[in-house]
Amino acid sequence: MKNEELYLSIINNLTDGVYYVNKQRNIIFWNKAAEVITGYSAEEVIGQNCGENLLNHIDSEGRPLCVVGCPLLSTMIDGEQRKAEVFLRHKDGQRIPISVNIFPIHDAAQEIAGAAEVFSLSSTAVYEDNLVESLTNMAMYDTLTNLPNRIYLQSFLDYKMKEYKRFRTPFAVLFLDIDNFGAFNNEYGHDMGDMVLQKVAETIRNNTRQIDMFGRWGGEEFVGIYSIKSELDAPKIAEKVRMLVANTEIPYGETKLAVTVSIGATVYYGNDDEKSVIDRADQLMYKSKQAGKNRISCD
Repeated sequence: MKNEELYLSIINNLTDGVYYVNKQRNIIFWNKAAEVITGYSAEEVIGQNCGENLLNHIDSEGRPLCVVGCPLLSTMIDGEQRKAEVFLRHKDGQRIPISVNIFPIHDAAQEIAGAAEVFSLSSTAVYEDNLVESLTNMAMYDTLTNLPNRIYLQSFLDYKMKEYKRFRTPFAVLFLDIDNFGAFNNEYGHDMGDMVLQKVAETIRNNTRQIDMFGRWGGEEFVGIYSIKSELDAPKIAEKVRMLVANTEIPYGETKLAVTVSIGATVYYGNDDEKSVIDRADQLMYKSKQAGKNRISCD
């Protein structure tokens, strides 16, 4: 028996699940125990990108690890072994608590070629997915708009910065503020003000890709984090958002009201931290305000 066949036979007879992802985070190995624990066969999983949330790993606070900080990605960045207690979603829908052990895989040149995760059930308990999802919503979503809240946005931004440093994946940050929101509240009342926030949120949420995130930063301020192919994409995204909001109607009795937004758009640079990129987008948003509102400003 060849060494490769021997190793594969051993791995496939372990009671622990084992899977391996390459540098592009595509799953290229999935053992028999992984099939038993998760309900997914190797044929269903191999070739999938682990960032597509097939297993939808979440931490003990209900936060999606692929958004707030993927341990596999972190290990591929710094080469450090990691252990964690997390939950995965079984194919049948229930949540399963698992213990994970993640370590880097090196190639012949001792460069990191990917990462492997060994996982096992940490208890016999399972949890209804809708219960876990409801707890996640309370922790990570704004109750009025049902958009990601500031905590969730900050976690996603941290994840995108780490992804950039490892893979140079570019992304844009938009800072958006509803124009004349205070005057609108004074004239039409706070209930209508809440409806404005909800309608703006609904419009943009319906036009946001799964790989991006748009959320409520606070008050009438919103932040969007978008994957892009080049710096030229940032103003295009910002203009689309501005146009969509400007064409959104808010019902008021037998009439319709309209609002506009001012947007600042920037791209992430390698020497940025969370504060610098958000502050830059914020300042660009104020530039739009000073220029007459209902417009975008980019760097």
